[in-house]
Amino acid sequence: MGRIILMISVGWALSTGAAETPEARISLDLKEADVRTVADALLQVSGLQAVVDPEVSCRLTLKVHQLSWLRALQAALTACGLSYEGDGSVVRIATRERLRSELVERRRLAELKQESRPDRLTLVRLSYARAREMAPLLEKLLSPHTHVVYDDRTNTLVFVN
Repeated sequence: MGRIILMISVGWALSTGAAETPEARISLDLKEADVRTVADALLQVSGLQAVVDPEVSCRLTLKVHQLSWLRALQAALTACGLSYEGDGSVVRIATRERLRSELVERRRLAELKQESRPDRLTLVRLSYARAREMAPLLEKLLSPHTHVVYDDRTNTLVFVN
């Protein structure tokens, strides 16, 4: 019974032409429906596509009247302990813990990349001193994050931040 009501409501939302906006209103009366089916139908209303992690499985009862498709999706996912992240026209659905841990890992990798490459290089060509002799002296005076190397050929100091 829930599947028939779902199809009628989705058809109504699509026929109104408002499906592309988060304000598209839907009505659902579902009993023991698979969250994958519910999410897929709600995302079809929006014109988005769903990718659902394999470990996602939940059956839910959902009864909403004239609710935005986005709010209905959020309520359905929350009821099952799930969440989503969007990337263009694709929405990925997974457990909150998995999405949170992946976000933390992406941030950690970005920080490591940032630390591993120099932010700024500064070249200073010397005229009256030898770069080889000046580099160790300057390294002691600068912050621990700044390194000084030299090029004997051009008598140039290279500051790496």
